[in-house]
Amino acid sequence: MNLAAFYDAYWQKHGDAFDKQRLALLAKHVEPGERVLQVDCGPGVLASLLAEKGARVTATELSGEGARRARARGVDIVRADLDDGGLPFPSDSFEAVVCDSRMEHGIDFNRYLDECVRVLKPDGRFILSIPNTAHWRCRWWLLRGHFPYRAGTPTDWTHLRFFTLPEMRALWAEHGVQLLSTEGTASLWAEALYPAWMRQGRMAGLYLHLTRLRPSLFARDLVLVGRKRGSA
Repeated sequence: MNLAAFYDAYWQKHGDAFDKQRLALLAKHVEPGERVLQVDCGPGVLASLLAEKGARVTATELSGEGARRARARGVDIVRADLDDGGLPFPSDSFEAVVCDSRMEHGIDFNRYLDECVRVLKPDGRFILSIPNTAHWRCRWWLLRGHFPYRAGTPTDWTHLRFFTLPEMRALWAEHGVQLLSTEGTASLWAEALYPAWMRQGRMAGLYLHLTRLRPSLFARDLVLVGRKRGSA
């Protein structure tokens, strides 16, 4: 399958609506003046937000359409496909690497992690968002003997790989990254995950509190921050 062509068509059909809470969680871990790489930036919404914070942002994107829209936002962007080659940057180039819900869309996640870690400076930060396949609703589906592909959930049909917090902790350890913190976003807009009564009023507030306490159970997306092992 030609993923570049697939995502060209995808971005031609989709706008710039992103989960603002997730983007804010990712952006808060980036500091002004840092050299930051966002891998697979799509239309460049997060990359431009990081630049507004004062970071020196470079981005890569698989699709030509996504790259065109990111470039229109002023993003310094390079076309790259991590399933068909590496990142076009020297090793130890960036203080931070940011990946926003993209690793699950690729084929070779080990290559993806290898390349992201390679271009990080020693002690640099890896800031990653992934859908949480251990969300309580996914667990409930499996207990009932189902694994439904539902748009806007961790089982979205565009996802080629599926991850939970323990697997990501183990994968990062194998690739030389120490997990520092875990947060999560509930994404209460996801109607396929939450009935209407859970998405409003006091129940919504309670659910957001539970997400902060136990992101591995209640978050739709996990936001992980790790550090590349080594010393400058």
